[in-house]
Amino acid sequence: MKPDSEPRGGRVLAIGDVHGCLTALRTLDKRVAFGPEDLVITLGDYVDRGPDSKGVIDYLIALRKRTKLITLRGNHEVMMLSARSQGLDYFEAWLRSGGEPTLLSYGAASLDEIPKPHWEFIESTLPFYETRTHFFVHANVFPHLPLREQPDSVIYWERISTHEPRHCSGKTMVCGHTPQQSGKPLNLGHTVCIDTWVYGEGWLTCLDVTSGQYWQANQRGEQAEGRLESP
Repeated sequence: MKPDSEPRGGRVLAIGDVHGCLTALRTLDKRVAFGPEDLVITLGDYVDRGPDSKGVIDYLIALRKRTKLITLRGNHEVMMLSARSQGLDYFEAWLRSGGEPTLLSYGAASLDEIPKPHWEFIESTLPFYETRTHFFVHANVFPHLPLREQPDSVIYWERISTHEPRHCSGKTMVCGHTPQQSGKPLNLGHTVCIDTWVYGEGWLTCLDVTSGQYWQANQRGEQAEGRLESP
């Protein structure tokens, strides 16, 4: 799918940070019913902290067969790739950042035991995606720089504040990475954050970016829904 393309007749749906929480992802899919006409954009951080990173990646690989799925890269995918290629210090830093549950989900003692299709999935993740009205990143952007000029330190790592200026594109940013421990998406008007802390005591959120409606699920299989509050 080319950048700036949108489904005809389908929804544009964004999903926040999953963090190995397969039960929440599966429950959310059942509730929202991702279909062949929908464009589903996942914002990264599929791995680490939660109990089943392997299951999450398996699920997303399968989901590609029945919906238009765009998978962005999060800082935890960045760390996992560095842990594989950059040596022991990076590997140990990844473990301290939540990588140990990821290895356990594979029943693996090292990253060499993770199957090739899963590495291919992680390597294929994108830094950003945009439609006519919105753009999607994992963490944040510099407001004065075009998307293609954003440094990795910002697009994967920089947390948002409640005083974020609008991006120079004029489009609305949809992001994750900054956990909203209230369990509700943060709406600043031109910026919406949908990391709602599923690996903690919160929810996994799926947002219909056109209508502002959102659906949520947690690791207990519970569900909730709502609509973005006015900024």
